[in-house]
Amino acid sequence: MISPAWVQMMAAYNAGMNRRVYAAAARLDDAARRQDRGAFFGSIHATLNHLLWADRMWMARFANWPKPDAGIAGSVALFATFDSLAAGRDATGMAMCAWAADIGAAWLAGDLSWYSGALQRDVTRPVWVLVTHLFNHQTHHRGQVHAMLTQAGESTGDTGLFAVVEF
Repeated sequence: MISPAWVQMMAAYNAGMNRRVYAAAARLDDAARRQDRGAFFGSIHATLNHLLWADRMWMARFANWPKPDAGIAGSVALFATFDSLAAGRDATGMAMCAWAADIGAAWLAGDLSWYSGALQRDVTRPVWVLVTHLFNHQTHHRGQVHAMLTQAGESTGDTGLFAVVEF
């Protein structure tokens, strides 16, 4: 099982890597960010939108945040402009770090039940597994964005956990 300290570390890593990814993406023009590069969600812009949507969807389940209006199919268009997407990402990252600072071991040891739109059924899973999924999902799709940024000639710098988060 994971601990509150692990969640806090991963929230800090998530926020730090998102800052690096968005800084690299900001150095591209809008057409380059929206170019279909063959990733699961196509473009850098669409994938970043999906990631922000997913974080907010999980936080709606974990901490009663407002649930995004769109489903997975609409997740790629959460924000139309890069500036609004970047502002939303920054605010969400800070809020996730604040959330992580307040969670406890007892909550992580519990279960969460919700209706999964992806599975089209009610689901119950251990909270610690779902929180692990939140960060794993972020790392997975951020890796796709990292590859697309590299293809576009940009760099995020070091991506290692030990290099991004101060201990």
